[in-house]
Amino acid sequence: MAKLPCPLPEIVHQFGPSLHTIPSGGWVRNPQDEHLVKTHCCFCGQQCGIQLRVNNNKVVGFEPWEDWPFNQGKLCPKGIKRYMQDEHPDRLTSPLQRVEGKGFAPIAWDAALDRVAAEIQRIQGKYGKDSFAVLTGASLVNEKAYLMGKFARVALQTANIDYNGRLCMVSSATASKKVFGIDRSANPWSDIVLADVILAAGANISETSPITTDYFWRARDRGAKIIVIDPRMTPIARNADLYIPVRSGGDIGIFNGMLHIMIQRGWIDHDFIAQHTTGFEEVARSVEKYTPEYAARIAGVPPAMIIRAAELFGPARTSFVLHAKGIEHHSKGVENCIAAMSLVLASGRIGREGCGYAMITGQGNGQGAREQGGKCDQLPGNRDISNPEHRKYIAEVWGVPEESIPQKGLSAIPLVEAIHEGKIKGLISICFNPIVSLPDANFTRAAFEKLEFYANIDFFLSETSRYADIVLAGSLMEEDEGTTTNTEGRVIRHRKAVLPPEGAREDWKIICDIARRLGHGDKFNFSGTEEIFNELRVATKGGVSDYFGITWDKIEKNNGVCWPCPTPEHPGTPRLYENGKFGHPDGKAHFIPVDWRPSAEMPDPEYPIILTTGRVVAHFLSGTQTRRIGALIDQTPQPFCEIHPVLATKLGIADGDYVKVESRRGSVVVHAMVVKTIRPDTVFIPWHWPLDRSVNNLTVRALDPQSFIPEYKICAVRVSKADAPHDAIASLEVQAGGVR
Repeated sequence: MAKLPCPLPEIVHQFGPSLHTIPSGGWVRNPQDEHLVKTHCCFCGQQCGIQLRVNNNKVVGFEPWEDWPFNQGKLCPKGIKRYMQDEHPDRLTSPLQRVEGKGFAPIAWDAALDRVAAEIQRIQGKYGKDSFAVLTGASLVNEKAYLMGKFARVALQTANIDYNGRLCMVSSATASKKVFGIDRSANPWSDIVLADVILAAGANISETSPITTDYFWRARDRGAKIIVIDPRMTPIARNADLYIPVRSGGDIGIFNGMLHIMIQRGWIDHDFIAQHTTGFEEVARSVEKYTPEYAARIAGVPPAMIIRAAELFGPARTSFVLHAKGIEHHSKGVENCIAAMSLVLASGRIGREGCGYAMITGQGNGQGAREQGGKCDQLPGNRDISNPEHRKYIAEVWGVPEESIPQKGLSAIPLVEAIHEGKIKGLISICFNPIVSLPDANFTRAAFEKLEFYANIDFFLSETSRYADIVLAGSLMEEDEGTTTNTEGRVIRHRKAVLPPEGAREDWKIICDIARRLGHGDKFNFSGTEEIFNELRVATKGGVSDYFGITWDKIEKNNGVCWPCPTPEHPGTPRLYENGKFGHPDGKAHFIPVDWRPSAEMPDPEYPIILTTGRVVAHFLSGTQTRRIGALIDQTPQPFCEIHPVLATKLGIADGDYVKVESRRGSVVVHAMVVKTIRPDTVFIPWHWPLDRSVNNLTVRALDPQSFIPEYKICAVRVSKADAPHDAIASLEVQAGGVR
């Protein structure tokens, strides 16, 4: 029988209504006991410094950390309110077990862990090692990310582990490896300020990475020109010197068209190309056809815009190219990134002050999590799991036979497809909410109903947790020690501010307890997360992302350390390629030609409108944390559909109307927001909401063939005026007693 999600009312009745506010009673605040803990935000890849105000083992507020160089005390709305989730009544304080038809009931820790271990052994004994999978997360500290990779490959010996960074920046990671030889932003953010021209493609930084906006403004104050490429006139685009409203999926037209003009007009660095790159001639031939007129047809913009972009970027003395998910979330996301990188290499502007390239990391540890082995094809140190020498080294560190380490497994979307196919029967996940965050949500929900056993580690009962047989009450970021690697490649410290609430446990202890029950306790006998980090250092030694020379003490003394840092004496590497050497064995960067091709699902007469998706400033990813913070809910309480006045008039839609947006996979009903800041052929819906409000009911499971990232940024939809929806979440909360 299909395993249905536990109904929400039972969950709420047992564990308290979803109140979005912090209870004022239950403990006494004593100002004399208050102290500040210097740490970092738990949300995006900027990892801004913050001081948490702690009283009586509770986080009660925050203070700016003005000495932290990245953000100098500045915080976005999410950073300011992050602490408010700590005392939320939804917080899990006990393991839970599914009671069919009734919801969840508390269960003792030993019984819960015994059940998880027994089910792993049962399923693997019956169906094979790879029948049990692991989904992990890119918001975990490095120590836990490393532990999850080791747990999957040593304790479970399953090939099937992947992480939610698969939904974030794997296209730029893949492209960076192919072009530069190293998967990391090339520069510290301080170089942005020194650039004469900044090109930002598919990066709504004002809402998704707000502190980065300050670097743009400081560059502009010293005379920099800003080019923004995006289907929406985002806040940063409104202040750009040139805004190019590209049709979603048409970015290669702009990049190749710019390079065509730069070559024609002699705005390339022939000496740099000759000394430090290969493959330029082939790329030059490939862009010959990308005349401004041809490129403009692909991009859906006037040719003059592409010419002007080349005129600003081409002859500049210094320049900086940044991009984010807007060019990565495509079935040609890797090729989009490669085309952008070609502009950097052709200009020769990389590896020196004010000249570089960066991918804007979306998740808190999106950079570090994949380096430590949470990705299906990588081992610690950014090592290739298929490389015999890499496998041999990690096997020696772990003290296991090399042949016991599985080969490459399935990435996130094929893993869900394998559940449908009956190849994967069991799953354990942490820091991942696939029911909300994966494309084609109905398909994902159906997969989770088919699992024979599912265990989830979380601190709130997420939408995905409702499908679990066992939920293990884990820890918030500030309830443990660890490190993350920010968007610059800088390894930083997260300090423990408070203990987990009674009944919850630190995540790493939960994983080690399961490993012991599976008979691998000798490989998971850690006394704390610093001990895990020291093993991680050895595991990454000699790898591309070498952490060996980094210690917690060194991080403290230096405001973080950028990898590679191969020895204790090494200062770290904030700026890559300064010596002109790239990460490939030949020491050179590799130009790679790319040609535009259509997206997997293009508009047609039945579904004539492009849908694109993204984030808003008030919420983060699947919303598990931010949808529980009242001030952030008040700022953006519901999803919406941005629609241009021309399209709205054509469809008979007014601002504030309910609209039904339909694709071939599902539908959603939300309010219309009629704005002039989006293309007339495109609508936009943010993705932080579940169930009836989830835009991923619409998105397509098309993947980039190289990075396996989903194509969130374009699918075909139709839009029509609608009646007020039956809102599944609101109706359930009303039944449970309300939300305020």
